[in-house]
Amino acid sequence: MNTKRIVFSGSGGQGVITAAIILAEAAVIYEGLNAVQTQSYGPEARGGATKADVVISEEPIHYPKVIHPHILVCLTQKAYNNFSGIIHPGGLLLTDSHYVKQERKVDARRVELGMYRAVMDKIGKPIAFNICMLGAMTRLTGLVRAESIMEVLETKIPVDFLEINKRALEIGLQLAETHQ
Repeated sequence: MNTKRIVFSGSGGQGVITAAIILAEAAVIYEGLNAVQTQSYGPEARGGATKADVVISEEPIHYPKVIHPHILVCLTQKAYNNFSGIIHPGGLLLTDSHYVKQERKVDARRVELGMYRAVMDKIGKPIAFNICMLGAMTRLTGLVRAESIMEVLETKIPVDFLEINKRALEIGLQLAETHQ
C-alpha cells in the first residue's frame, strides 16, 4: 500500500469526525499501518462545516494534513461544492444521493450511494449514517478490513448503540458491493 490520503466532509452532527477516528484507529490497531487524523469544523455545534483528514501508510507519515485526497467523501452539497475540486486525479469521490447532487466534472471515480435513505429505511434513525458511509468507503477502497472497523466500533460505541452501528456498517458494505 502506498500512502493514502482521505478527506471526510459534511456538517456537524453527521459523525464525520467520528468516522475518521474509527478508520484511523482500525488502520493502526488492527491493520498494523501508520495513520494520522486531523479535523476542522465551523463554530456551530450542529450544522456547521466539518472536515476530517486521515492519512494511512505503511511508511512514516511526515505531514498530517490532506491537500489532494485519493478518497473524498462528501455528505452535504456544501462539502461537495467546497472540496470536489481538490481530489487527486483518478481518486474516488463518494457522495450520498440524498444530500448531494454531483454537478461538476471531476477527474475521479464517482460513486453516489443512497446511504442516508438506506439507513432510514432499515434502521429508522440517522444516528448511524456515518458508519454506513464508513462501510461503503471500506468496501470500495479496501483500505482496511470491515472486521477491523467492527473491532473499533466495539471499543468506541456505547453498548446500547452497538447493534445499530453494526447493522449500519453492513448496510454500507452491501450498498458498495454493486460498485466494485
